[in-house]
Amino acid sequence: MLKNPELSIVIPVYNEDTIIHTFHQRLSAVLDALPFSAEILYVNDGSRDSSLTIIQDLQKKDPRIGVVDLSRNFGKEIALSAGLDYSQGDAVIVIDADLQDPPELIPTLIERWQQGFDVVCAKRSSRAGESWFKKFSAHVFYRILQRLSHIQIPLDTGDFRLISRRVVDSLKKLRETHRFMKGLFSWVGFKTTFVTYEREPRVGGKSKWNYWKLIDLAIEGITSFSTRPLKFATYFGFLVALYAFSYGVLIIYKTLVYGEPVSGYPSLMVVILFLGGVQLITLGIVGEYLGRIFVETKQRPLYLINTYEPGSFADSRSIK
Repeated sequence: MLKNPELSIVIPVYNEDTIIHTFHQRLSAVLDALPFSAEILYVNDGSRDSSLTIIQDLQKKDPRIGVVDLSRNFGKEIALSAGLDYSQGDAVIVIDADLQDPPELIPTLIERWQQGFDVVCAKRSSRAGESWFKKFSAHVFYRILQRLSHIQIPLDTGDFRLISRRVVDSLKKLRETHRFMKGLFSWVGFKTTFVTYEREPRVGGKSKWNYWKLIDLAIEGITSFSTRPLKFATYFGFLVALYAFSYGVLIIYKTLVYGEPVSGYPSLMVVILFLGGVQLITLGIVGEYLGRIFVETKQRPLYLINTYEPGSFADSRSIK
């Protein structure tokens, strides 16, 4: 046995009991062929199905498995952070259990790490099994975020990646409550490269990300890494005020010169409703940032652990 593993695999899990066995079989087949000591760290994010029981049963057969059981569902971003906190490998690979990200790509990620890269991102060349609207909205979101943010967040890149120990240690210093991990991965920097792959459809189960959750994640990403929406609200308010002032001058001029009466009730209501809508949108943007400040000032822990069962860091080739 080795004191610390050379490789850690971090897998956030939430209600994936229909697919965990298949995922672990494919992951184990990949790790068995690698000459590294390894740990497989499953983070149970408050699953309501039998995911935790299945993982614990797998742990009895594969001592490389460690289990971080969160006290409730904290969300994927927090579960991923917990996995990084408890990982001990010299390199850490983050991967989802839904098999849309193929474990068979792991040797390629490791090869690039051995070439001296601290971050090896798996970049999607396609998104099989997803609706055209989801593909389109994801395409637009990442490009808008890249334009708004002061850091360069890679396009078409999810959480599937390898990061070195010094990157993990840097991420562990970032303890904000509202977390957009793709942005945090980019914020810490370090030498980065990309490996392109075709994303596969889910093998089983259903995606936990509905459109409302994706919209929330998009707002999280934008407000976490850009203050430009506040500037846009200011600029837009200034333009609306300028337009309203100009329109008012025009009405006064026409009334004095041509004797036209002031516009009546319909036009007045349109102007009031328009200005009210602008004000509400602006207040909403300000409220998003203010709400995040409120949450951060509480300084609550990111997550709470129900149980933690570490694995044995054996050479992968010795586990059969």
